[in-house]
Amino acid sequence: MVPIALDPAALAMAVAGRGQAARRRFLALRAGGAKDLLLFSDQYDEPEPAPGESLRPFLPGLSDLAGLRALWIVGLPTDAAQQLAALARSKRVLVNVEDRPEFCDFHSVAEVRRGDLLLTVSTGGASPGLSARLRARLAAEFGPEWSERLAVLRDHRMAWRGEGRDVAAETDALLQANGWLA
Repeated sequence: MVPIALDPAALAMAVAGRGQAARRRFLALRAGGAKDLLLFSDQYDEPEPAPGESLRPFLPGLSDLAGLRALWIVGLPTDAAQQLAALARSKRVLVNVEDRPEFCDFHSVAEVRRGDLLLTVSTGGASPGLSARLRARLAAEFGPEWSERLAVLRDHRMAWRGEGRDVAAETDALLQANGWLA
């Protein structure tokens, strides 16, 4: 696996699927900053979409996939998921089929968000349970205060760069002085 972080503002993404799992994936991607995210679902469990949800009340066809760059497939039977994944790939769309690593071009990571700080864990689909346990451990160790800490580091980094200072050494010194990673 090759780890990358995608900028949701730069890529057209969608979720296709059924049930609460599809909606949870949609909401997780929205929490990650995906604003123009689409949700394709021919069996939507909620009485109506939440504000800002771009629901399409069907599963995507070839023309719906044309502008996408990444598609998460969630809660579909294996045959339907495999067919949709193949259709998406024919349009050069990267595909993740939840809980079916053999059908995936990429795997979603377990994540902890603290503002712009994103901590992730991946087992390459081998053990989502282990990923969840490690995510919980990271969340306990890196609490909400890390959002502000990162903002402080960002501001200092810009100043240090402008002054031509050794940013890595200054970062280490600031972390140590504040006991942030002690």
